[in-house]
Amino acid sequence: MADLAVFVIVIESDAKKVPDFMRLRRDLTRPFDTPRLPPGLEPRALWQVEPVKLHRLLEDAYRTGGGSVAPFEQWFFPLVEDEEFDPALVLTLVDKDSLPAGLVQCWTSGFIKDLVVRHDLRGRGAGSWLLLSAFQLLRDRGLSCLDLKVWQSNTAARLLYARHGMVEVL
Repeated sequence: MADLAVFVIVIESDAKKVPDFMRLRRDLTRPFDTPRLPPGLEPRALWQVEPVKLHRLLEDAYRTGGGSVAPFEQWFFPLVEDEEFDPALVLTLVDKDSLPAGLVQCWTSGFIKDLVVRHDLRGRGAGSWLLLSAFQLLRDRGLSCLDLKVWQSNTAARLLYARHGMVEVL
């Protein structure tokens, strides 16, 4: 009987564990919308935007959306020296003042490492443009799917991803 009691406690304890994040996938062989650039924003290559400003965008976005980013010195050099890093797979959007408005950074393996949009520009199509552009870039490279991880609590991001055909992968 004592063994049974321990077993029940373990089951109850495990049942309460909920992963902090979920993994989502998009099949890139299926059709998806053409990215439409939001008014007032323009794409810029990674080398045209100051890395310190992109880091600040990541810090601000993750402060309220879950996740985190290392201090600049611990973020930038390991990022650009990673074997999966390709500057062509980092898309940025800037506003009329050339300030970073959004960023998506993909690994060559077909994984989105980061996708962020500045708080004051959310809900205007920047996230969709970044995501759909990432789909296009990776499909053009011959990849058949794209994955990312999202915090369970990040409802806005989960809705964006679901709207564009991303589904949970167990």
